This record gives sequence, C-alpha cells and structure tokens, in this order.
Amino acid sequence: MCAALAIAPLISAAVADGGKPDPTLRTNQTIIEEQLRRTDLDLADRLAVFRFVFASLPGEVRVYPTENYFYFRFVHNGVDYAGNLRLAASDRDRGIVHFAYFADATAWTREGDMNYEPLSPAQGVTVSKLDALKYTVTFEGRTVTFLLNDLASARPPEGLIQGNEVYIGPVFDESAIRFFLVFNPDLKLFHYVLDETVPVPDDLAPMVEAGRILIGRRTGFAFYDDPRGNRKLLIGVHAANALVNNYYDGPFDQLPDNFNTDDTLRMAVEASDPSVAGRLDRFLYFDTGEGRYLIGPYLQYSDPSELLPFDRCATDPSIPADRYYACFALQGGGQ
Repeated sequence: MCAALAIAPLISAAVADGGKPDPTLRTNQTIIEEQLRRTDLDLADRLAVFRFVFASLPGEVRVYPTENYFYFRFVHNGVDYAGNLRLAASDRDRGIVHFAYFADATAWTREGDMNYEPLSPAQGVTVSKLDALKYTVTFEGRTVTFLLNDLASARPPEGLIQGNEVYIGPVFDESAIRFFLVFNPDLKLFHYVLDETVPVPDDLAPMVEAGRILIGRRTGFAFYDDPRGNRKLLIGVHAANALVNNYYDGPFDQLPDNFNTDDTLRMAVEASDPSVAGRLDRFLYFDTGEGRYLIGPYLQYSDPSELLPFDRCATDPSIPADRYYACFALQGGGQ
C-alpha cells in the first residue's frame, strides 16, 4: 500500500547571510511525478486511510487552527484528496479524535463524498492528555504528539476594542492569518479584527477606487482600514475560495475553542441571532446534532467592486455615529 502526501518533496532552504532561511523551493517536477504515481490505497476503508495518514506524520506536529483541525492533503491515482484530524475541545478529553477525508473540490466539480469516522479505543486509537494543549495519539504501536495552538497570551492592544465591544477570543485561521473575534452588543454584530501584533503573512494592497479597502494578494481576504479604531476589519473573502472550501474560505470555521471557558460566545450568538436561542451549547453545536453554528459576518465577493459599498457606508455623513460599525458586517453573520 502506497500513497503520497500532496505536500510534494521540498528542496531544503538555505540560510541566508542575515541568519534567516531562504524561501522553500517547490518544483513542477514533484507535482507532476506525484500525479503520475499509482497507488493502491483502499479509499473505502477508513481505518486503512487513517493508517496511511498517521504513519506519514512525524513524531510531533503542530496544530495551528484554533478549532484544532490538523489538515492534510494527498494524491491518489491522479486525484487530489483533502482531509483532517481533529482533537475537538468538546470531546478530546473523552479519548476521541475525529478523522475525515474527501476528493477535493474544484471550480468545476464539487467535493467528493465525505468519509468521516470518530476514532477511539474501539478502533485501536488512544488519545492521552499530557498538558492543557498537548496530546498524544497512539495507533498500532506508534505515537504522535499533537501540540495545539496556545494563544492564551494573544490579547488585543489597548484601544483596539471599541466602545462596548466584547473580546471573544483569538482566532488562528488555516490561511495562517490571525484575528481577534469581537462582538458589538449594541449592534449585535461580530467582527474579525486583524491581529497585527504579529507579522501578517500577506501583502495587503489598497483598492484604487477606495484606498481604505485592502485585499490580500495571497489570501484574497478584504479588510477595511478603520480610522476610528486604528484597526483592520475583515469585510470579505473571495467567493471562489468559499466555493471550493479551501484554506482561504474565511475564518467562519475557526473559532477560539481552546479559550472558550464560559457562555460568552453562545450568549453573543443568541443575541445576534435569536432564532437559535436555547439550541446551542457553549461550543455552538446544535442540540439536535445537526452541526455547528458558524460565524461569517463578511461578504463572499467575486469582484472587488462588490466591496465598495462598505466604503460608501463608512464615509456617508448621514450614517449616525452609533451605526458606523454596522457598515462592516452582515447582520448576524451566522450560518
């Protein structure tokens, strides 16, 4: 049985004179050879796929996204597959690791059928807690340590939170962009505020038509450079990324789970969307088991011109001061 992770072999980075490594070189050769490779992985056998994925991991991995998804990709007989291992805050201490994979979506075809399995000792998989954000997973005699992202010290700088806004927690998106999730109880709106206390791994370019709208060259994330709060608010993600469910589809699915210790988030969601009152737990799972409430108060845009109404609203002198921040969020923003 053989299959290859879609992260192709990389040419090691040299260390430049300044002490920082050079960029990592990726070549078309490795991509082509990966697509040409024939493999016999039985995709219908979920445990066999987990065995392949788990055996391919190093002894220690770091989980960056704050909903604790460890994403992976692989190619099987010329088809790209995506998936994840998840140590969910809601049940990892009960010994469960969630495992899922599917044929990756493209602009011309939807993603394939979801293969999902919650793994536990019943399948020979054990989860052990070493520390608050450090776990091991053991399967067939092999152990991998999972380091979950410790953002407990990530706090908005003084002045970033405006008026009566409530700071919900830090968000690390799978795009590698960090945010502060805040809730405005007066307007009953959420905002993802760009965390600039760390280097932002993107090039944010201003629109010619509206210089305060910045669009990431890599991610397609659109921000409004808010002069009142001296901060950047997420106002849009590119619809093409949302369509194919890739790493740039927005932070709606990366809530600050590891730091969600009370009902603040749930109460904020219920205030913004009364239709779900009494139906959610503190991690925003529906009591019916139908899934999870998602927070996406930004526009999915196809053309940057669709972002211009944010600027027109923000600069409209007829907008009352207490309605200003309503210019930057879709009402509620839940889904």
